[in-house]
Amino acid sequence: EEEFDGKAGSAKVCQVFGKDVKRVVLVGLGPSDKDVDWRLAGAAAAGALKGLKKGGAAAFAHVEGAEAQPLVEGIYLGLHADNRYKGSKTPDKEKAPTFPSALQLVGFPAGSTEAAVRARAVATGVIFARELVNGAPNKVTPPTLAAAAADLASKVGLTAKILDEAECEAMGMGSFLAVGKCSDLPSSLIHLTYTPPGGVATRKIGIVGKGLTFDSGGYNLKAGAGSMIEMMKFDMGGAAATLGAAAAVAQLKPEGVEVHFVIATCENMISGNPGALRPGDIITAMDGTTIEVNNTDAEGRLTLADAMLYCQQQGVSEVVDIATLTGACMVALGQDIAGMWSNSDELAGALETSAKATGEKLWRMPLEEGYWEGMKSDFADMKNTGPRFGGAITAALFLQKFVQKDIKWAHLDIAGTVWADKAKGINIAGGTGSMVRTLTDLVSKKA
Repeated sequence: EEEFDGKAGSAKVCQVFGKDVKRVVLVGLGPSDKDVDWRLAGAAAAGALKGLKKGGAAAFAHVEGAEAQPLVEGIYLGLHADNRYKGSKTPDKEKAPTFPSALQLVGFPAGSTEAAVRARAVATGVIFARELVNGAPNKVTPPTLAAAAADLASKVGLTAKILDEAECEAMGMGSFLAVGKCSDLPSSLIHLTYTPPGGVATRKIGIVGKGLTFDSGGYNLKAGAGSMIEMMKFDMGGAAATLGAAAAVAQLKPEGVEVHFVIATCENMISGNPGALRPGDIITAMDGTTIEVNNTDAEGRLTLADAMLYCQQQGVSEVVDIATLTGACMVALGQDIAGMWSNSDELAGALETSAKATGEKLWRMPLEEGYWEGMKSDFADMKNTGPRFGGAITAALFLQKFVQKDIKWAHLDIAGTVWADKAKGINIAGGTGSMVRTLTDLVSKKA
């Protein structure tokens, strides 16, 4: 008999020769003196269920302390598989979904059904974000991302507004539009709005996501080993998280809060198109700020500047921007922890609380004002990059210059956490849906 040690995230399948029950799955919860990660437990159980023929049912027996929402989130996320691009050389049986068609909670206390419904809403938001990030850059383009956002809004009851290049230009979004000039595909600004039941909001928050569907680096081309140019489809991970949170929030319907989801989407390419962005160009954001572009591969902050300014025009009092912004953050914090910068201890604390509650990891980083010296320009108001060291900090300082007085702001850099090279915990290989759970929890807190 093979032993089962109950290690957290492990599972053992036992065959049962009965008419009604075909197998029993034992799920490891880890040492009894440590808190249980119920999402991990759910994902471990899901791993054992993936081999079930479609149409079967799986029942989860309650144990003391079990928490329905994170458990069910883990089950959904662990069952997820993205086989959309498998072609004729992949056998149909490998492409077909293999998971139970029904999940049952047995012996769980009152309220667990509602918790499971909330879990499904959150998990569908995470999966929506994952699949956007996984989408090949010839499939997920600025136009198709805008179309996906509009389609999402129509399905879940959000208001959608898509601004084309002419409308963005009329509003003075010269910083954002400069980035997409090298692409033959048009840029657009996506604005989805969640209005609470009854329409009364005592809190208005904006979530702004970076939406570069592909980033070649522009004329500062990503080249050579370690450039990760082949991975730059995930440079819209912030936009994916924004739309994933929008999907979850719309289903959860929190009261008293109005949310504006804003994405400036474009490609960063190379061409001779009129107005194509070059190193040395000086561009102007919608608030009149002039920016000397000394590196075309620091383009995300240029798009976010105008998107954040637009978002603040919607009357929000809090803004959270989320972006795969810097390799420097990846070096500093690795692939499991997102970086956070904020001008507000209150908002930073709320984000930390939400991240902990939803099983995600954030680490607050400093807004070191002295580093701004390296961002000063002799010819414009500022440059878009500074010296080599402290690059994640100077990127955050750049964004802070576009935050208006009295606005609570936080910047989340998910360059490291947006992607999993291989399956681990609740994540399959590929897009992780990083920060969807955190943002959804933040928005859903009572005003």
